[in-house]
Amino acid sequence: MNIKIKNILKKKNNGKIVSLTAYSKNIAKILDNYCDIILVGDSMANVLYGFDDTHKINLETIIKHTISVKKGVKKSLLVVDMPKGTYSNIKKAKKNAKLIMKLTKCDAVKLESNSKNFKIIRELVNSKIPVMGHIGYTPQFKKKFRIEGTSVSSAKKLLIEAKLIESAGAFSIVLECLTPKASALVTKNISIPTIGIGSSSHCDGQILVTDDMLGISGFYPKFVKKYASLNRTIEKAVKKYSRDVKKGNFPLKKNFLNGSKPR
Repeated sequence: MNIKIKNILKKKNNGKIVSLTAYSKNIAKILDNYCDIILVGDSMANVLYGFDDTHKINLETIIKHTISVKKGVKKSLLVVDMPKGTYSNIKKAKKNAKLIMKLTKCDAVKLESNSKNFKIIRELVNSKIPVMGHIGYTPQFKKKFRIEGTSVSSAKKLLIEAKLIESAGAFSIVLECLTPKASALVTKNISIPTIGIGSSSHCDGQILVTDDMLGISGFYPKFVKKYASLNRTIEKAVKKYSRDVKKGNFPLKKNFLNGSKPR
């Protein structure tokens, strides 16, 4: 087993797992100093490409971004979202997961649960492909957003789903938008770590979309704590640059290349 995955497993009930998303080398390099897990998420569909959902990101795009991210990662566990439709059956899942692992040199892939694809997870794990699960609100399969686990019966259903993912061999599970009681129930009754997004502090770790927490995505649901307002910082810098160009204050003589390399 990958030593990085072993370290994640050791964090179950022993410290919190820190995770964020990255889609490029420059961001990944920063995150790598502080994160246990970096996820190349299909959330790039919304954040980078302006789509209404995550369904239009294809395998080629995910792979290209992951190759970039990998260049900035040294210590973090690198996990890649498998896009919608790329793991609809065992044959397709194995082919595409192997391609992702081969071309990107990532550590694991993530699959959203549709309450049926446990065999696919098992087959991938048996093929030496580490898998992170994902339950609750799963954007690839659920058209309408809702908080999961609001009743005792639905919370128990989520626990059963989590246990089936665990028994299939997944090393961790993302819990998205579960109630505090449901996330606590799942976390306490499985032996692999849970990583929450909008699912309370009861999880073994937390993940956010980096662009959301930095204040540059324009999407700030209640579960996101905005740690910066980079949109304002960027706007100020662009405004100043624009003013300097128009007034002839950039480039100055000190900015001329004079034979030196641009990078």
